Formats: sequence, structure tokens, C-alpha cells
Amino acid sequence: MKATRRTVLRAALATAAAAALPPRPNASAQAQGGPPATKPIPSTGEALPVVGLGTWITFNVGNDPVLRDECAAVMAAFFEAGGRIIDSSPMYGSSQPVIGYGLRKLGMPARLFSADKVWTSSGRNGPPQIEESRRFWGVPRFDLLQVHNLVAWEQHLPTLFEMKAAGALRYVGITTSEGRRHDLFEEIMRTQPLDFVQVTYNVVDREVEDRILPLARDRGMGVIVNRPFRQGALTRRLEGTPLPEWASEIGAATWAQFILKFIVTHPAVTVAIPATTRVDHVRENLAAAAGPMPDAAMRRRMAAYVREL
Repeated sequence: MKATRRTVLRAALATAAAAALPPRPNASAQAQGGPPATKPIPSTGEALPVVGLGTWITFNVGNDPVLRDECAAVMAAFFEAGGRIIDSSPMYGSSQPVIGYGLRKLGMPARLFSADKVWTSSGRNGPPQIEESRRFWGVPRFDLLQVHNLVAWEQHLPTLFEMKAAGALRYVGITTSEGRRHDLFEEIMRTQPLDFVQVTYNVVDREVEDRILPLARDRGMGVIVNRPFRQGALTRRLEGTPLPEWASEIGAATWAQFILKFIVTHPAVTVAIPATTRVDHVRENLAAAAGPMPDAAMRRRMAAYVREL
């Protein structure tokens, strides 16, 4: 009988959910040297593991029970490996209710750091959208809310600051991606008391190194890094190329770990949020947050090596 996509996914889920799926060689957090490294949130000092979990595309699986359970298995592995921050948005289709399903299945893990966004062109529609997002997740309040891609930021930021002052929200931020609207992004950073900014950054997309990352550090803002693998395009491009021998000096057994270690060791970066549908990949990603890390000289060497490929 010909296998369908559903039967294949069901078999894959059964393997993952059994908690017997072995990590890739040298990719477990234990093999890399223990629990994930953390960095303090600048505005409070609260520690966050430097690798989180994104949900763009990967958690947009609708009501498919197999795919929902697959996402829940990814979340289980994420928390087991020491992860905390999960990031989503109303823009991400069914990702929010899928997160909520996974959280309920896992008993609402106490270590969760919930990060979501407001994404509507109407300031009036911001509060009801935020409330709908909160219900989807099933959390009493969000830890962090961000204005997604600066949409109606002048209307939404006052709402978020009011929520924070009232104790209905812990942190406030803004986001952008793929280098868009950086001039306006910087202006908002200079004039608003933000806790977080979210930007695209990796070993090849380095525009934010010039002004945004230094500004975040000067202003005491945490930095969340989205699209660390260019939605998988970067790791696919590199997968046929062997890692340099010296990658072992920083505990990088895969290109994903190489890239993540480069990102999270920038002094201004707080956390990177790669998205994945696979349990072995989420373990591999969290393992990048453990073990030896590159210093400034090694980071320059890493960037130069990839640039020359």
C-alpha cells in the first residue's frame, strides 16, 4: 500500500513522542557541556536561555491532530532541553492555538516565557486581538508583547506600556525582519522605553551590527534574533560543505550550531529563536547554547569562513 503524507507523519510522531529518539551525534546539550547558557534581560536582569523557539510557518498546521502532536513533541523536547522563550504572532496562521494545545498537553510548563505580538493596522483593534491571542495560548498574561513589523506602532505602544504599568504584561518590544525599515526602527529605539527589539541577524545577514545592535546595548534593550537560518535556506546552502576542523573548538557539530553560536555570542544579542518541526533539530539547536562559545576573534573567523564559501 502506498504511504500517504499522514501515515508517514504519524509514524514520525510516534517515534518522537516515545522520548526515545536519539539526538544527532554530538548534538545533545549533555554532549556539549550541560544546560544552555543564559543571558540577562537588560531591563530587569532576568535570565533567559540564549536559544528559544520560533513558530512562524512551522506551527501553522491547522487542526491536523498528527501535526499538532508533532508540534507538542517539539515543545516537550524544547522544555526538556532547558528552553524557555516561545515566540509567535497573530500573523502566523494557526500557530497560536497550536502552541496553546501543546502547552495544555504538557501541563502548562512553569518555565515558559511567552512572547507574542500585536499585528493590526487599527489601534482600537489591538486590545481585542491581544486578548484573543492570550486565550489561544491559555496563559494568564504574556511575558512579552511586541509590535509586529512596526504596524501602527504609534497606536499600539501606548497600549502595551499601559498594560505593563497595570501588571498585565511584563515586557514591551518591537520587531522587524529582513532589514526592513531600519531607520524608523532606530528612531523608535531612541525615543521609546522598550525592553526588547527583534531583528534578523546571522553569519551572513549582518546589517544590524552597524547601528541597531550597538544602540540596543546602549539603551539597555534585549535583542531577539529571528530568521537565524534564513527560513532554512542558509543551512541548506551550507549542508554540502564540511564544517571547518576548528569548529570543534567551539563545540559546533553541525552548521546549525555553528550559526547559532555565532549569533548568540554577539554582546548585544539576548536570544535567537529558530523555528523547527523536528524534535532532533530542537535538541540540536538547544545544544548550541551549551559548551564552549566563540570569542570575538573566533566570531570574525567564522564570518570570514562563511563569506568565502
